[in-house]
Amino acid sequence: MIDLLDISKAYFLKGVRKNILSHLTFSFPADRNVAIVGPNGAGKSTLMRIIAGAELPDSGTVVRRGRISWPLGFAGGFNGSMTGIENIRFVARIYGQDTESVIDYVRDFSELGTSLNLPIRTYSSGMKARLAFGMSMAIDFDCYLVDEITAVGDESFKRKSKRVFEEKLPRSRIVMISHSMEQLREYCHCGILLDKVQPRFFAELEDLISFSKLKG
Repeated sequence: MIDLLDISKAYFLKGVRKNILSHLTFSFPADRNVAIVGPNGAGKSTLMRIIAGAELPDSGTVVRRGRISWPLGFAGGFNGSMTGIENIRFVARIYGQDTESVIDYVRDFSELGTSLNLPIRTYSSGMKARLAFGMSMAIDFDCYLVDEITAVGDESFKRKSKRVFEEKLPRSRIVMISHSMEQLREYCHCGILLDKVQPRFFAELEDLISFSKLKG
């Protein structure tokens, strides 16, 4: 479903080059949910954004087969000068969805009410997360990218978000970043450990968790 071919990515911080990913090649299994773990700064979120297409690698190729989501709750792709409704309509058209159906779904799910008629730049981070999560749930993806499931809103909204997300799972795969081992156990079958040495794939999640604890 997702192939990474010789992916490299670096940033320049205060004039110093910092290599985040170096010649990473990996094929995500199409029939299993994959965890991505590693210490802070290992490149987990960078890799997720590259997989989603929200950020480009410096070199290498990402091959995507099927419909891949943006990271759940990621609002970096919103146009701040456009309203919530306009952003929903734009995304729906990109994915070939019926715009009015998507708008109705997101309006009901996000519970943002009349705020959807306001520019995104006026939204709080929580409002943006609600909108982004609602848009992700409005479209059926073959693979959902999850960078730390961010619980927003009251307990009722959190329960609703979890329920709707889990309704997607029988038909979709997951690539998930989380610092919660229990959350990874709940959703994932296998995983990748990113560190400063060569990334390692573990066919069994418990082996990954055990090894990462030893590394920590």
